Amino acid sequence: MVHKVTMDTVKIITSSISGMTNEFWVRLLCYIMETDYTEALTPICISLTNLAENQIHGKDTEAGIAGKSKHVDLPAPQKLLARLLVLMSSPYKGEGRGIAMLNLLRTLSQSIAPSMADMWEQEIPLLVQYLEEHTEFTWNQKTWEDMLIQFLRNSLKKTRGTSWSLRLSKELNNQIETFDSPSLEKGFLYRALGFTLGMGLEADRVEVLLLELLYKTDYSNDFDREGVILCFGLCARGQVKTVLNVLQDFEERIQESEQSWQIGAWRKDHPWRRETVKSALMVMYSCVSSYCHPQMLLTHVDSPITSKIIHHYSSSCQDISLKMAFMKSVVQVTNAIKSIQDPEDFQFAHKSALTGLIVVIIKAEPPDHLVSPVRSMAMDALSQLSTMKPFYSPEESTELMDISIHTVISLQPPGEDNESVKTLYANTMSSLKQLMEGLLQRQLDPKGLQDTVHLLEKWILSEKEWEREKAMALHLHLMQIYVQSIGVCIPLKLGQFGVLVGLIAPCTCDAHRRTRLASINVLSSLLDLHVSQTCSLWGTSKEQELQKCKEDLQDTDMNKISSASSRVAKVVCPEFNCDEVVSLIQKLCENIGAMDLQHDRAAVTWIGIFLQMRVKELEDKVAEILGAILVHLPVVDHPEVRRHLIEGILLLAHYHQETVLTSLLRQPLPMESHLTEVWLAVAENVPFARTMLHGLLGRLQSRFTAKINATSKADIWRLAAVDPLMPFSLQTLCTIQLLMEKMDQDDKFPDLFPDLLYTFLLQLGSSHGPEAASPVLKTWRLVHTGPLPQEMTLQRITIKSMQLLVKRINREPLEQALEEQSVWSLLENGGTFLEGVSLMARLCMQNMENYMQRLAELVLTGMGSEILSCCISSTAICVEFMSDPVLHQEKLLRPVVLMLEKGAGQDKDETLQVLSLRALGNMALGAPRKVKQYRKLLLEKCLGSLQGQVSSSAMAEGMEALTKVLAELREGDIGSSFEAISKQCRAFFDNESELLRLKAFVLFGKLTKVVGISKKHFFKGEVKRGWVSLLLHCQDPCPSVAQACVATMFQCVHFWGWKSLESSFGHSNDSINEQMTVFQTNMCSVLAQKKPAVLCGFLLETTVFMKNNLSRIRIAACNLAGIIMKQLSAHYLKKMDLVGLRNSLQDLQLDSDAGVRRAALETLKVLDSCNQHWLLASPRGLP
Repeated sequence: MVHKVTMDTVKIITSSISGMTNEFWVRLLCYIMETDYTEALTPICISLTNLAENQIHGKDTEAGIAGKSKHVDLPAPQKLLARLLVLMSSPYKGEGRGIAMLNLLRTLSQSIAPSMADMWEQEIPLLVQYLEEHTEFTWNQKTWEDMLIQFLRNSLKKTRGTSWSLRLSKELNNQIETFDSPSLEKGFLYRALGFTLGMGLEADRVEVLLLELLYKTDYSNDFDREGVILCFGLCARGQVKTVLNVLQDFEERIQESEQSWQIGAWRKDHPWRRETVKSALMVMYSCVSSYCHPQMLLTHVDSPITSKIIHHYSSSCQDISLKMAFMKSVVQVTNAIKSIQDPEDFQFAHKSALTGLIVVIIKAEPPDHLVSPVRSMAMDALSQLSTMKPFYSPEESTELMDISIHTVISLQPPGEDNESVKTLYANTMSSLKQLMEGLLQRQLDPKGLQDTVHLLEKWILSEKEWEREKAMALHLHLMQIYVQSIGVCIPLKLGQFGVLVGLIAPCTCDAHRRTRLASINVLSSLLDLHVSQTCSLWGTSKEQELQKCKEDLQDTDMNKISSASSRVAKVVCPEFNCDEVVSLIQKLCENIGAMDLQHDRAAVTWIGIFLQMRVKELEDKVAEILGAILVHLPVVDHPEVRRHLIEGILLLAHYHQETVLTSLLRQPLPMESHLTEVWLAVAENVPFARTMLHGLLGRLQSRFTAKINATSKADIWRLAAVDPLMPFSLQTLCTIQLLMEKMDQDDKFPDLFPDLLYTFLLQLGSSHGPEAASPVLKTWRLVHTGPLPQEMTLQRITIKSMQLLVKRINREPLEQALEEQSVWSLLENGGTFLEGVSLMARLCMQNMENYMQRLAELVLTGMGSEILSCCISSTAICVEFMSDPVLHQEKLLRPVVLMLEKGAGQDKDETLQVLSLRALGNMALGAPRKVKQYRKLLLEKCLGSLQGQVSSSAMAEGMEALTKVLAELREGDIGSSFEAISKQCRAFFDNESELLRLKAFVLFGKLTKVVGISKKHFFKGEVKRGWVSLLLHCQDPCPSVAQACVATMFQCVHFWGWKSLESSFGHSNDSINEQMTVFQTNMCSVLAQKKPAVLCGFLLETTVFMKNNLSRIRIAACNLAGIIMKQLSAHYLKKMDLVGLRNSLQDLQLDSDAGVRRAALETLKVLDSCNQHWLLASPRGLP
């Protein structure tokens, strides 16, 4: 109260009383310059204004101070102006001191600076007007300070060419310590000082002032530090080189280096921290770049400005304050460069180094919580750097995005009660969006969009809801930017739309409401982009339905949310082409299991809806879709999700069976659990399972039928299953076995039994044949490292399938017979396979009469296959069928015979030839009345097997077939073939093969029954020519051959006309050898009497057999020779080559077989006896 009364009194006195002394004037001026009187400044300024006006107008003429001039005595004008300018920065303090000070300046304008007086007369009223129009509650600090600075600028322009501005700078500098920190006045003082120094003309004196300012600043005080930084920046507007020189000089003077730091020696009262000064220096350099002239900036921005910033940061301890100062500096520098209107393709040389340092800063931040604005500032700095040349490459942009996303999205959201952290959190998210947007703008094309979304994918699929929410929000922001920026200019790549939708579709069922809404908004943006680029007929009704779905997604009931998501799928499905459908399903399958069950349910629901709505159009894409489902099905754990995926597979199979079958059969063995589950689902639907079974059977059969050119896409996929390098047969058999095992047991497969049985036999045949299952094993090794399990071999699977088939038809007699006769074991062994086939066919004819017609048709088809194993197996079955009337009854005999003719006539495969001959021979058993009709063909093929270079097996089979056929023919039916058969048959009497000898003797015996009158003479000659062989082989080492020979020989005896000999064998209890000796003796006795010449010929033939490979034949030859010599007269013996005979017998004395040696010795004795007898009987031998 006292202060107020005093000030009011002073104002009254100075305005009303004249004759005031000079001392009072000076005292009031001193009050203005002293800090302690700031509260009384308003009345003091009013009083001084009154006094000055009185002096100027000559009111106090007695004082003689100012006389008639308009000048008054003042302290230094620069000091007074500096003081008043700084105080006017807070114009409403002290009851509105701003107006009072402005009026004082206007009054003293001629005394302070006459050159400024006119300008002040114009501008000061404007300043007063602003203050009068506002109050301390409505004014704007920055606007007012800008007006004061402009006032200062205009004032100093009037003093150009003088040292006025420099003296003003010095006064401002001197006043720094008179104001508290922080304060508005001191902040404006730094600003005014920097501006004033920048207008100074004497650089050396400016340097002194700047250096002094650097030394006296307390860098630990944030306000003073920032004030000095601003001062240097403003000074750089007109004195950039001076400022940079001062900074460099300051660094040198404080002896900064990497090893030492001695700033503390300069300030005893406020020792400087090394990092604090470095922080200030970095920002000073960047502030210099912000205020200096653009052309000067391009000269100095790389060096020294940016290089110094990098140096000070790199050589510091890099604490939080330094990091923030560094990034603030980077932002200021880049903003300064960007502000240049014509940078002339400026390339920021330090961009890469700055980026690397910032990335290190970001990576060093704690991943789970915010502790400072460092993240936000770092991303802001990167955003600014991204606009600088050289631009980041796509790879660099992607890496920066990835690092930034990782450091922000992983942060847990702040608590509701922590406002400071919430602010940090919001700023950080905003910085991330800005950075991502800036980087995306540099690669605004489909690839850039895809790469960006790919970075977000990990977080969109996160199990943590806050990560999903932030990722989806960022995705939405970027998607909107992309749509707004690119529109229809660059269409999305093929399949990209489906991938993008497939990623966010499951999130429409997210448990978090904001994530759901963001995902549906992303989907809307994608649809807008897609519709605009494809000119799709996206109508109002669809848009309205989509909007309703958005509203429903805000509900809390998960059933309603799931329903809304399904409706979204139905709305958008028609907008997809087939390629997009594939990419969508692939993406949905890929992400199953990444999040929770609700997301997985949404994914499979979308897959099901798209398949139901578009399945008919997807013929070309089925393999890709099925492949995607099958690849991911094994890792799906939840039964409900698995069931939906399997239902999708079955839906595809209903419409595209061949493609689905091929894809399923291409899966490796053993059959994985997910594949088993698919086939079990098939088995539950019996009609569909039978359809699939038909298809699987067709796949197996296609391997054995003639190759056809594909006429449809279904044919292409069907033929793909015949690839020999893939284990389709084994896979198909496993599948068929599984279906037969799991399908309804009441279904006996009446229409499939013959086809299945026959096809199984063909499969076994192929596994034993030349095209065996080695490709399967090779393919197995490509997929698995271990050996194929024993139960997974083709033979085991096929036989098990056949056993299941036989059991299913419920024919116990057949099942029992197969077990008793070990048919399964025979079939499994390659060496006995054909025997097992024959037994199987025979038992089926006996127990499965109803299926014989179909089996016969299948066999006929198989015999014409290009696959050798198929021909062989089919012919083996035909062998049994030919012994039964079934082929004749079904009118299939002729085509079968023609096929057998072809098989018997080829010489590429012995087994096929043998089986064909056997089957032809069996015609005599199954259709004996047809033998005569086909006699020419039968005789030709059978006889052909006895000629040329044919295997012994084929020869034997040919002779056996002739034996069967001849039983149904007469001599006249055989015709000229009789002679050939007889000759060929006799040629095998002495063959080394026991089998051929046996078949030859049996056939020759059959000829004895067929020969008639016309061929009797010829055949008698054949008997004579083969008689010695018959005699000798009666003692063949092979019992069956010997027995057959004996039987045939006695059938031939009647051709000699010796009825007495016909009953001389087999009617005694003697051994065979003894009986043969008796027979041969009787026979030779008869011949010696009736045809001695023939007997001599027999002796010569017998001599030849003494060199036979069989020891029993050599013995028999010796014995027969002895018998013949005993029966021949001396007359005929003398005509024989007895010397040669003796030599042969003597050679046999060296034979390895003791029996031969004994027989030869006995025969030699006979020969010696004969010689002795000749000597006694000859005339020379008489005494």
